[in-house]
Parts: sequence; structure tokens; C-alpha cells
Amino acid sequence: MNRQLILASSSPRRQELLTQVKIPYDIRVADVDESAVQTTDPYQRVEELATLKGQSVPFHHDREVILAADTLIAHENKILEKPKDKAHARDMLNTLSGNSHDVLTGVMIRSKEKETSFVVRTKVEFWPLDPEDIERYIATDEPYDKAGAYGIQSLGAMFVKQLIGDYYNVMGLPLSKVVRTLKGFNIYANLSE
Repeated sequence: MNRQLILASSSPRRQELLTQVKIPYDIRVADVDESAVQTTDPYQRVEELATLKGQSVPFHHDREVILAADTLIAHENKILEKPKDKAHARDMLNTLSGNSHDVLTGVMIRSKEKETSFVVRTKVEFWPLDPEDIERYIATDEPYDKAGAYGIQSLGAMFVKQLIGDYYNVMGLPLSKVVRTLKGFNIYANLSE
């Protein structure tokens, strides 16, 4: 059966990553109330959110495979959400300065026949940040739609000293694990194009 991947996300970064590995997809955005997930455990929360998103997207055909993901940042087991304002972004970046944190992405993939979910962790260490660098960064638009108040794929890259794990996970989708898992659902990269 010819399968069709449905990405349950409007994230431009997740779309770019699937396009990068030549996996065709359609978008069907999950409409969920994230406050329904009450747990504060970062691993459990990110997996439950991905599952909630994936299960909220209906199948239109039997051949569809739904991919949902959720990414969060945790420092010392405390979840860092998207900053509400400049002061909040400044506080987050000061917390991450000179420290390591975890980027966790929960992924849920399901078809009519089966479902799987997993969490991928990438450890990210920041350089000690100068207050002036933080101020210049929070004056841009970049920190405000990103958990932890930074984006590794653009200006936030200058803060990262090292990472252990999947770089693409920090962008919002652990690409190699997703690609390998999709093979079990008969979804493959279209390498002939």
C-alpha cells in the first residue's frame, strides 16, 4: 500500500527537516489544549504532548501515517517554556549561561494498524554569556517563539559550546530516528528526486 505521511505540526523547522531528507508529507495541524497534560516531569510531559497531538489528528484514508512531535527544554529537571517577554527571556538565558540543559523531543507516529512513541534527548552546553550578548539577542524577535528562549538554527547558535546527541533534535525533530522509525510504517525518503 502506498503510504502518505501527515505532519501534525505547523512548525516551519519540522517541515524543513522532512523536506531536507526528501520525505513527502502533507500538513494537518493538531488542535489540542496543551494544558490538558498536567505532569511536570519533562520526559513524561513531552511524550504525552506528542501523543495528544498525534491522536487529535484524524485519518482521512487508511494509507495515512501521522507524525506528531513536541520539543521542550529542561534545566535541572525544570521545564523552560517559551518566554513571555524580554525579562523572562533574559532570566532563561542567564539560567542557561555556562550550564548544560536537555532538549527533549517526544515523537508519536501512528497508522490505522499501529502506533509508537519515543523521546530523544540532546544535552546542550552554553558558553558563559555576556550580559551585552543577552541584551542584543533579546532585542531581536528570535527568542520569543522558542522554548528556552533560543534557536540553535540561527542566532542562538553563538551561545552553544557543545552538544551531545542529535543536532536536529534541538531544532525540533530527531531526524535520523524519525526516518528509521518511519521505515517500519512504509514511509521512505524519496532519494530518486
